[in-house]
Amino acid sequence: MDEIVQRLRDLGLNSYEAKVYLALLKKYPATGYEISQSADIPQSRAYDALKSLVNEKLAFTSNEKPQKYTPIAPKELTKQFKRKINSTIEYLEKKLPDVKEDYNEPIHSISGYETIINKLKEIIKNAKHSIYIEIWNEDFKILENLLRNAYEREVDVKIVGYNFIKSNFGLIYNHDGGKEIETTLGRMVYLVADNSEGAFGKITSNIVWTKNENVSLLLKEFIVHDMYLLDVGQNFPEQLKYFYGNGFKKLKEKILSADSKFNIH
Repeated sequence: MDEIVQRLRDLGLNSYEAKVYLALLKKYPATGYEISQSADIPQSRAYDALKSLVNEKLAFTSNEKPQKYTPIAPKELTKQFKRKINSTIEYLEKKLPDVKEDYNEPIHSISGYETIINKLKEIIKNAKHSIYIEIWNEDFKILENLLRNAYEREVDVKIVGYNFIKSNFGLIYNHDGGKEIETTLGRMVYLVADNSEGAFGKITSNIVWTKNENVSLLLKEFIVHDMYLLDVGQNFPEQLKYFYGNGFKKLKEKILSADSKFNIH
């Protein structure tokens, strides 16, 4: 019942109006006193709520004494709110000024593991076409069902695991040396959905989230190129070891400075 009251409040009713409407549905026609008892609210509040519901045409009153009240049917109530919401949206679409042409989506900082996980869940739930993610197994397990649901609704899911991830959906690559990466960079996560929304950073403490398409494209390029290297490494391990040394040591020495904190990625 509390959830229904909250949903009615989301539509614009206050808590007393929501409780009174629900009380009316249980028993009608009913007097204000009967409604206050059923809704377990003060009688004065019940009469205020009834007056408001009548004015909004969400309830009707009789001419008898004492007055009795009857609610409109739930289907009619939802129809009224749909019309009101659609009308408001149409008005705002016409009247709100256009976003200026040089508008850029901002980049937001998100802190705290639970908050970060909730944001990643939201991105995954909203994905319609593609998901690219790099993640640790312990964090992947929390998101696994949502990722599977996305895959089952035909979202293209591609995963890079920093430690061993095993799953029966999507395309999966696993990094070697995950613990070294964690020691140097921390437990990282990279996620991009639909080429338009991305999040990355240390999943245990702080990430950034954005709908900036340029940043999302850059993030996807990072994940895709990581997949390229992992795929080549799986298919030509001995050749790569011969040319570049264990863990691409020679290549890293060629490209990165000696004190680079990225020298083990």
